[in-house]
Amino acid sequence: MKHSQTLIPTLKEVPADAEIKSHQLLVRAGFIRQTASGVYSFLPLGNKVLKKVENIVREEMEKAGAAEMLMPALQPADLWKKTGRWYTFGPELMRINDRHDREFALGATHEEVITNLISDEVKSYKKLPITLFQIQSKYRDEKRPRFGLLRGREFVMKDAYSFHDSFESLDEAYDKMVTAYSTIFERCGLDFRAVIADSGAMGGKDTHEFMVLSEIGEDTIAYSDSSDFAANIEMAPVLVDYRKENEELMSLDKVETPGYKTMQEVSQYLNKPLDKGIKSILFKVDERFVLVLSRGDHEINDIKLKNLYQTTDIELASEQEALQVLGAKVGSLGPINVSNVEVIADNAVEFIVNGYCGANEDDKHFINVNPSRDFQVKNYEDLRFIQEGDPSPDGKGTIRFAKGIEVGHVFKLGQLYADKLGATYLNEQGKQETMIMGCYGIGVSRTLAAIVEQYHDEKGITWPKEISPYDIHLIVVNPKNEEQSRLSDKLYNQLMDQRVSVLYDDRKERPGVKFADSDLIGLPIRITVGKKANEGIVECKLRTTGEQFDLHESEIMSKIQSLLA
Repeated sequence: MKHSQTLIPTLKEVPADAEIKSHQLLVRAGFIRQTASGVYSFLPLGNKVLKKVENIVREEMEKAGAAEMLMPALQPADLWKKTGRWYTFGPELMRINDRHDREFALGATHEEVITNLISDEVKSYKKLPITLFQIQSKYRDEKRPRFGLLRGREFVMKDAYSFHDSFESLDEAYDKMVTAYSTIFERCGLDFRAVIADSGAMGGKDTHEFMVLSEIGEDTIAYSDSSDFAANIEMAPVLVDYRKENEELMSLDKVETPGYKTMQEVSQYLNKPLDKGIKSILFKVDERFVLVLSRGDHEINDIKLKNLYQTTDIELASEQEALQVLGAKVGSLGPINVSNVEVIADNAVEFIVNGYCGANEDDKHFINVNPSRDFQVKNYEDLRFIQEGDPSPDGKGTIRFAKGIEVGHVFKLGQLYADKLGATYLNEQGKQETMIMGCYGIGVSRTLAAIVEQYHDEKGITWPKEISPYDIHLIVVNPKNEEQSRLSDKLYNQLMDQRVSVLYDDRKERPGVKFADSDLIGLPIRITVGKKANEGIVECKLRTTGEQFDLHESEIMSKIQSLLA
C-alpha cells in the first residue's frame, strides 16, 4: 500500500486525554481515533492489526474444534429476563426500546442468545459436544471509559460456547481452550499468565483469566517465584501453617482508645504489634448480618466471603447499621459478648495470643484477648487476601505480585444458563437431560492494546512480526529523484509479487518526517532508498534492535525472506 493512498494521520504531540502508552501511541501513530467516549474508529493501520489478531484467534479456535458463526448484537430482553441477568447485570448493560416499545439489549455477551439457539436446534446427545464461536463488537456502558482500547464502551471480542452431555466432556473442552488461548497469546508475542479467577457476573465455577503482565494493569496477580502457580489476588488461597506463640494467657481488660479507629492507629496507641490485632468488620450477607474477623495486618477478601456463602448479595454494613446491631461505630467493633449475629473468622485469628479488639463501645478496646476463651467463632475459614511473602498454595516457592491486563477468560458454566433457558437433549436411553456449558472469551481489541503496552520504546511502537500491519516500511528519501523513484517502485512491485506486505512511503515529505513516522508506526523492517540508489544499494534497518546495514538490490529479496522467517 502506498502511503499517499491510505489514511495514516500521525501526530507529534501526545493527546491530552491519553494516560497510558498504548493509548498515546495508537492515536499518535494513526491507528485509532476516538468517535465518542470509549468508542473508537480503527483506521487502516489499526484495522490491519485487528484483523491479524482475529485471524490468529480464528485459526487456533478452529484447531481446537470450534466452528465460527455470527450472532446478532441486538438481543431481546425476554432472553435476559429468563436468566435474571436483565435485573442483575447492572447499568453496564445497554438497554434500548424499539418503535413498538419492545425492550432490547446491545450484546454485552451472548450466553442467552446461543443457549436459546442451541435449545431449538440440538435435541440429541448425538450432536454433542459442540463448540461455536464468533468475533464481534460488544457493548458495555462503562461508568468511566479510560485507557483507550483497554476500557471502552464498544470493543471487539471473541466469544465461544461449548455444550456437553457430561462434565467430563466439559473438562476436555475447557482444557483444549486453555491450551488454545496460551497458543494465541504466545503467537501474539505476549508475556502472560493463566491465572485462577472469579467468575463474577458470568456465574459458574472453575475459571481462568489470561493476564498480560503490565504495570498499568488493573488486576493484581499472585504468582509463585518457583512454579507456574498464578491466581488473581481475589482467588489465591492462603495455605499458611500458623502457630500459636508460647505465651502465658493474660487477663482480659478493657481500655480507653480515644479517637483511634483504624487498626494501625490502635496498634500504635496501645504499642502492640499489628498482627496481634483482631479486625472486626460487619457485613450484610443476603440481608442478614455477619461479623467477620481477621488479623490486624490482613485484609478480608469479599470474593472469598461471597463464595463461602454462595451469594452475590454482600455489602459492608453502614455506620448506622453497626450502631443498631452491635451498639458501636465502625472502628470499635469486636466479637466479645456478641450473640445476635453470626461470627466467622479467618484462619489466622485462631492463633492469636493476648491480642486486642474493639469492645463494641465507642473509643474502647479489649486487650489480652484470646479466641475460644473470650469469644466463640462459628467457623474459621480462608477469608483474607494473600500477601507477598506468603508460601505459594502449591507448596513451591513464595508468592510475588504483578499487575496484569485481562485479555481472556474461560469459564465452566455448568447448567446455569441451560437450565433457565430449557436447553435439553435426549440421552442414549431417550431420557431428557439438561446440557452442560462452557464459555470462553478473548478481548481482541484489548489484546491489540496489550501488545503495544509490551512492545514500544521512546520512539514508538515495535510490532512483533506476526502482528505488524505490514512487514516492510519502504521509504523513498526524495521522490523527485529519478533513480530513487525508479528503484523504490521496482522494489515495491517485487515485494508485492512475493506476497511481502509493504507500506510504501512515497510522500513528498522531508526525510526527517518520514523516519519519525516510521519509528512511530513501528514496522519490523525499514528499507530506505536514498543517495546510493544509482548503485542499486539501499539501507535496511531493523526496528526492534536498531541494526542497520546496506543491501544491493540483488540481495534484498533473499535477505527479507530470511528476516521474516
